Amino acid sequence: MKTLALIAAAGLLQASVQAQPFTLTGKVDGKQTGYVYLSYSPGGDNYKMDSARLLQGRFTFKGNIDGPSMANMFLSRPGPMSIDDDAASFFLEPGTLTASLKKGNLKAATMKGSKAQDDFEILNAARKPVTDQLAPLSDHYNKLNLAYIAARKAKKDSATLAGMLDQLDKVKEDMEPFYEKMEVLDKDFITQHPGSYVTAYLLRFRISGMPLQEGEAYYSKMPATLQQSGYGKEIRKELDGLRSGSPGSPAFVFSSTDINGQPLSLNDFKGKYVLVDFWASWCGPCRKGNPHLKSLYAQYKDKGLEIIGISDDDSRPADWKKAVAQDGIGIWKHILRGLNMEKRQRNEPNPEDISDKFGIHSLPTKILIDPQGMIIGRYGGGGEDDAAMDKKLQAVLGT
Repeated sequence: MKTLALIAAAGLLQASVQAQPFTLTGKVDGKQTGYVYLSYSPGGDNYKMDSARLLQGRFTFKGNIDGPSMANMFLSRPGPMSIDDDAASFFLEPGTLTASLKKGNLKAATMKGSKAQDDFEILNAARKPVTDQLAPLSDHYNKLNLAYIAARKAKKDSATLAGMLDQLDKVKEDMEPFYEKMEVLDKDFITQHPGSYVTAYLLRFRISGMPLQEGEAYYSKMPATLQQSGYGKEIRKELDGLRSGSPGSPAFVFSSTDINGQPLSLNDFKGKYVLVDFWASWCGPCRKGNPHLKSLYAQYKDKGLEIIGISDDDSRPADWKKAVAQDGIGIWKHILRGLNMEKRQRNEPNPEDISDKFGIHSLPTKILIDPQGMIIGRYGGGGEDDAAMDKKLQAVLGT
């Protein structure tokens, strides 16, 4: 077995205290020789890639893990662009486990010996009617997205690219009802299985789209052992971030350089109501919402409203500036979020990232701040809808 990724020293110290051994044996139908690759988290934020030699279609992995965690298995060495279709996904946990894979259909892999995996199969069975309907739309979206990426690299004209984005947005809209059904099924599972590691796994990704009180209620029902697990600690971190960007919290006072190269600080707008719009040039729903924002700005700008757009376009500032010009939203202030992808990939702190300070994980999300610097509204990810935003603005600024 070859270790293909380094584990941070701190992670090793933690693992030596908490981790327990696992042995995973299995067979591959349709492949007798070569290697099988296993990607998993031994504990904390560390990820490890192991390989095991195939002998007459059989393999064995041995290692240590501090609790149930989602893992992926590959039949060829995965690259940075590997997608889910290339992998078998399952819950790895301490103990003796067995897996059965089939070349060309890794999605049909089975794994025995893991209680978390048994729970995951209950969830997948409930999801199946929805995922079966969603699958052709997902395939269509992926093909359109690859074509759009190729068109961008080929530097196609803006009209062609805009048309392709419209197609992608249309497919997204068609997919949305299925995602809503999936959310209902996931929440049903979370409610019925508060002590399952699958619940912690689901909440890890669902929590940022929930109102703070709902997320806290789900978290409070998890047993202490689950709250102290790797997933549980990540959920707590997400909840704390969401709290910092929810009504009742003081707004983080950010400072940056605006789209015109001028310094900008939230403190500059003390005494005004400030609507902070987290968006991006590549976000279709964000761009479609700009006409409504323009009408709100025209209605309330003379009554004490300022808008600050914070764009997730740090890696593509030219696209950001072009979108501001195309949508005619240069009438309010604009800055970038401050994301440093190199730091993010190295798991290093990125204190300049404004989105992190407000618990932003989906776009568009809008934060309403009162003249004293307190957050009084959140709309979008983890908040209310635009109708509630309109009602709030009418309440505080209407005549």
